[in-house]
Amino acid sequence: MTLTIAFVQLNPTVGDVAGNTALVRRMRDEASAQGADLVVFSELVLVGYPPEDLVLRPALVEAAAVALRDLERESTAPGAPGLVVTLPWRADGGLHNAVALVAEGHTELRFKHELPNYGVFDEKRVFEPGPLPEPVVFRNARIGLPVCEDIWLDHVTTHLDKRGVQLMLVPNGSPFEVDKFEHRLGLARARVSETSVPLAYVNQVGGQDELVFDGGSFVMNADGSLACVMPFWRESLTLTRWTLDGKCFRCESNAEWSPPPRLDAIYNAMMLGLRDYVRKNRFPGVVIGMSGGIDSALTAAVAVDALGAAHVRGVRLPSRFTSRPSLDDAEESARLLGMHLDTLQIEGPVAATESVLGPLFDGRPRDVTEENLQARIRGVLLMALSNKFGELLVTTGNKSEMSVGYATLYGDMCGGYSVLKDIYKTEVYALARWRNEQVADGACGPRGRVIPESSITKAPTAGLRPNQTDQDSLPPYEVLDAILQGLIEEELSVGQIVALGFASETVTRVQRLLYSAEYKRRQAPPGVKITRKSFGRDRRYPLTNAFRET
Repeated sequence: MTLTIAFVQLNPTVGDVAGNTALVRRMRDEASAQGADLVVFSELVLVGYPPEDLVLRPALVEAAAVALRDLERESTAPGAPGLVVTLPWRADGGLHNAVALVAEGHTELRFKHELPNYGVFDEKRVFEPGPLPEPVVFRNARIGLPVCEDIWLDHVTTHLDKRGVQLMLVPNGSPFEVDKFEHRLGLARARVSETSVPLAYVNQVGGQDELVFDGGSFVMNADGSLACVMPFWRESLTLTRWTLDGKCFRCESNAEWSPPPRLDAIYNAMMLGLRDYVRKNRFPGVVIGMSGGIDSALTAAVAVDALGAAHVRGVRLPSRFTSRPSLDDAEESARLLGMHLDTLQIEGPVAATESVLGPLFDGRPRDVTEENLQARIRGVLLMALSNKFGELLVTTGNKSEMSVGYATLYGDMCGGYSVLKDIYKTEVYALARWRNEQVADGACGPRGRVIPESSITKAPTAGLRPNQTDQDSLPPYEVLDAILQGLIEEELSVGQIVALGFASETVTRVQRLLYSAEYKRRQAPPGVKITRKSFGRDRRYPLTNAFRET
């Protein structure tokens, strides 16, 4: 017995049932023209993943059901391939994360058994778990259809093995984070080793709010060897041929894979996340405040690579504390990227605001209040441009700054999306150097140097008072970032981090700043998840929090 199976990684849009179904049809027809017997899609493809509480709307669930019935009718056409499609489905009084085998006018439904409820996942909030899934039969082949989390533990695949499955097809909605693909391979290899049943892992691709899906679907034969690895970061259709070999099927191809460079993966994630956020929300472009520093320069580079220079507006907003080299670096950054650059002087609005506040501030010394006025006036002006031209305001703060509150609420935190939200400052420097030497596949920006060298080498500064640098207020970034990674990603205690060689008073201070800045982070814009513990969906600390370690 032989089967030709097409695996498709699509970029669906959450809530766009008609558009997503049209994508399914297009890829079905393309696979059919190539001789596919069966076409397999990723998790919740008809409604997009993750739908969050949108899936509680009965109208959305019904629209997906209508789409499934239409695909079922179309499956009776001569030569039509079978489909493995996914959708929310209401049955037995509960809502399920469902997978459907559609073939020859009939549909077999199975429900996701293991519902993830950790990190960015909250499926128990909206779905009911299904029973342990039974095999489906397609052209005399016994196929298991575990869904995503169903293969992260062994009992679902063990159950399917006992029911005599010959092949497992696994729809997934697995978000990107650094080094996660190796973890997926390890889990798949464990399930294959336990069952001696081959497995095809079909992931989606694209950006959805804070999450980015990297694709990278793969096929693993029963001996644990890779038969196929699909492209990362783009939609793709791959045809595979299978032959029944004793108990199970075997994919006839072979593949070799080595992990991509870390910075390459991170840059692609930032680029795809911004591109899809802009595209799916129908913004004509973005606007970015250009300070001449490395954060805004890297953000602009990502934006031009994602959208093209014609869709990126840079704006300089100098005050009396802005140095000539900073103005020049912002201008060079825009020139290297080929993007538009405007300049708005803020000294007049700052003086006017201070004049209005003068009677109430009279007799009090100047302090951080006056510094923050500059950042907030910049935010007002940038938001005005966003409102007038419809462009998305992209903020430029990084994870190091957001961790310790080194950002002005309603100032440089103004905006609708943050490219660097989950990127530590030391990684910002590494990414800037990488981008000056490399260009991501599919990038719209120019090759070669796009970030001024002086933006990389000069001391970082907020530019809100004379001769200010970040290190006036913060530890050196290589120290700060190492402490933050211990506190955030590893959940280490102060004592454990001190034991690694860091000064106790520094670690304690960083912890205090981290906790006290939670209220700012709650009001920050979304940004693409890169690490295991991104702020927001991954890490949810209370605003009122008296816990401190000493």
